[in-house]
Amino acid sequence: MVNAASTAALKHDLAAEAGRLGFVASGIAPAAEDPLRAARLEQWLGEGSHGDMEWMAARLEHRRSPQGLWPEANSVIALGMSYAPEADPLALADVPDRARISVYAQGRDYHDVVKKALKALARWLVAEAAQRGLGAAGVKVFVDTAPVMEKPLGMAAGLGWQGKHTNLVSREHGSWLFLGAIYTTLEFEPDPPGDDRCGSCSACQAACPTGAFPAPYRLDARRCISYLTIELKDAVPVEFRKALGNRIYGCDDCLAVCPWNKFAQSAQAMQAFLPRAELAAPRLAELLALDDARFRALFSGSPIKRIGRNRFVRNCLYAAGNSGDPRLTLPVTALLGDPDPVVAEAARWALGELGE
Repeated sequence: MVNAASTAALKHDLAAEAGRLGFVASGIAPAAEDPLRAARLEQWLGEGSHGDMEWMAARLEHRRSPQGLWPEANSVIALGMSYAPEADPLALADVPDRARISVYAQGRDYHDVVKKALKALARWLVAEAAQRGLGAAGVKVFVDTAPVMEKPLGMAAGLGWQGKHTNLVSREHGSWLFLGAIYTTLEFEPDPPGDDRCGSCSACQAACPTGAFPAPYRLDARRCISYLTIELKDAVPVEFRKALGNRIYGCDDCLAVCPWNKFAQSAQAMQAFLPRAELAAPRLAELLALDDARFRALFSGSPIKRIGRNRFVRNCLYAAGNSGDPRLTLPVTALLGDPDPVVAEAARWALGELGE
C-alpha cells in the first residue's frame, strides 16, 4: 500500500523542484475524464470552430481526457513557465512599416525550452519515487504537440482559470504562461481547481480586431488572427485582411489588455524567452525580401520556422497592403510573379491597397 505521507512529501518537493527548473506555477489535476470538459470540446468541434485544424478532431478520444490518451495515468502534473514581456505588446500597432510578431515567438522556440525542463522534472520524479519506496513511476511529458488539453487541465490543477478569451489566466502571472504537462502513474492528491475571476470584465472581447469571440469563453478559431496567420494554409479571407493590420505571426491583443497582467513579472529569469533584437520590431521591407534559405536561417530555433517561407511572406504582404507606405511598393511588386499562387495573389491585393 502506498504511504500517503510519502506521496504528500513527494508532491511538496516536486513543486520545489519544478520552481528550480524554471516553472513559476505547478499543480496536480486528476487524470480521469471530466464530462463537462469533454462535452464542451465536442460542442466546439461540432460547430466547426476549429477551422482547418483537423488534428483537433482526429484524436478526439485521446483529447477528451488524460486517461483517454494513456489509461495507466492516475495524475496530471500541470506546469506553467512565464514569458511575461517587458515591453508593451501593442506598442507597434501604429508603426506601419514594422511587423508585429506575437510575444511568445520573439525568443527561442518554447517547445524546446519547456520540454527540456519537463523531461528533467520527470527524471527527477522517477528517481525520487523509487528512492522513497513508492515504486516505479511511469511518466509521459507533453508540451503543445500531443492531444492534451493543457488549458483546462491547468485550471483543474489550480494554476489559474480559463478567461473569457479561453486562455489560462493566473493571478500572479496574468495571461503569459507556456503550459506543459506530465502524466504519471503516481497517485497524488489533486489541488483545488482555479476559480474564475474574470467578473464583469470584457476587455479581451472588446479588443479582438476580428470578433473571434461569439460569446465569453468561446473562441471561433476561423476568425482568430493567430489561426489566420499561423494555421491557415490558404489565402486569408479578404474580409479579415484589413483587420490583420501589421500582425504577421499571431496576435497578443486579447492577452495584452487583460487587467490581471499588472501582477505578471517580466520573464527576465528565462533568458530563452527574451526577444531577439531582429524579431522585436522587424522592418516589413526586409521580411518581404526573404527567400526560403534566408527565411530558414533567420528563424532557426524559432516557432515561426514551422509555417514556412510562403505563408510567412503571405502575411507580410497583407501587412504591407495595410501600411499605406508607398516605399513598400517595390518589394511588393517583386513578389507578383512568386511561384506560390497564394503569395502572388497577396502581392496583387497589397498593390491594390497601396494604390498601384
